Amino acid sequence: MKPLADLIRPRTLDEVVGQQHLIGENQILRKLIEVNHIPNLIFYGPSGTGKTTIANIIASLSNKKIYKLNATDAKTEDIKQIIQSLNTLEGMNGIFLYLDEIQNFNKKQQQTLLKYIETGQITLITSTTENPYFTIFSAILSRSTILEFKPLTPEEIVEGLKRAVELVESEFYLYPLTYEEEALHYIANVANGDLRRALNALEIALYPNCRTERFVLTMEVARECTVTAGFSYDRFGDQHYDTLSAFQKSIRGSDPDAAIHYLARLIQAGDLTSICRRLLVIAAEDIGLAYPQAISIVKSCTDAAMQLGFPEARIPLAQAVILLANSPKSNSAISAIDEALADLKVGNVGEIPKHLKDAHYGGAKKLGHGIEYKFPHDYPNHYVKQQYLPNRLKNKTYYKPVPNKIEQGFVAYQNFIKNNSQ
Repeated sequence: MKPLADLIRPRTLDEVVGQQHLIGENQILRKLIEVNHIPNLIFYGPSGTGKTTIANIIASLSNKKIYKLNATDAKTEDIKQIIQSLNTLEGMNGIFLYLDEIQNFNKKQQQTLLKYIETGQITLITSTTENPYFTIFSAILSRSTILEFKPLTPEEIVEGLKRAVELVESEFYLYPLTYEEEALHYIANVANGDLRRALNALEIALYPNCRTERFVLTMEVARECTVTAGFSYDRFGDQHYDTLSAFQKSIRGSDPDAAIHYLARLIQAGDLTSICRRLLVIAAEDIGLAYPQAISIVKSCTDAAMQLGFPEARIPLAQAVILLANSPKSNSAISAIDEALADLKVGNVGEIPKHLKDAHYGGAKKLGHGIEYKFPHDYPNHYVKQQYLPNRLKNKTYYKPVPNKIEQGFVAYQNFIKNNSQ
């Protein structure tokens, strides 16, 4: 039997489930297809959302020679062979190339296509699950239209599953096939917007039971087949980074429940290193000086997690997350260093004051280095007023305390030493 996802693959736009913002009535992609004007297109979105299906439909309507490549296993030689076909009778009208997973092509491989895309000899439709602005050569981006494919809603996935059940029953089943409505909704919900994943689970449930009398797709069967299908997300794709982003923003927003929810997603993906790294970043970036000890505690938790490994690592990770989400917040440290780095980037630097320069070598005094430097420990409260910043930045303030207990203590200290200085 063919894989269920291939068996029910739509052949027309009207059969496609989801993406109505692109292929619905009067929407951009449908209009382009209807007038047979297909520019270079980049389909960007998660797996199982119809990118390959719609590309196949477009290709079937073209009068050009059609080539399909998957960048995960295609080589530069494959591209060159396609280019050579432009000089044949088959290629006289140009070539339609569908390149799946273009993010797996390096810059040089992508550049090989550029000349022929510019002249219109090759019409390129490519798909990627990763952000095209990070993974696709800028010259190709500028010559293409980017269309974002959205995860399917559970309702859209259920629609696709019902079509699949009807097809399987009519093609393979000797006896009537029935299902519990909630079983299809369960599969649709855990598929996380990916119709192919849902169909794979349905295939596991239905194919082995073609000769079973009065087979019923129940909730119990649905749970078993989704576990067997291995429902999880790609820890190297956009979804992983979106989850990390939501994770950090939930902690920053002091929402421990949301933070724990996204931690659970990250744990399911199994990338312990990125979780630990992100927790340390959060402790420094978002908690910062409001609770300086947080980073030490989080480091202890992440060290423990790395030593334990999963599944026990979930415990110190949860401890760190709850601590950070419920800690006072301050971004004064990252704001200070970023502002200073921004000054350096535009050349706003200035010369180090001479009295601060190194004076521990012969001839330093002749250069005026270190002269008139005042040693703070020789003064009351270990403070003496003198200029430390370069002249052009002498009135610059990088560190701006935020109102929390620790940093207000810093403010009080600064006021005390300056009001009691010589």
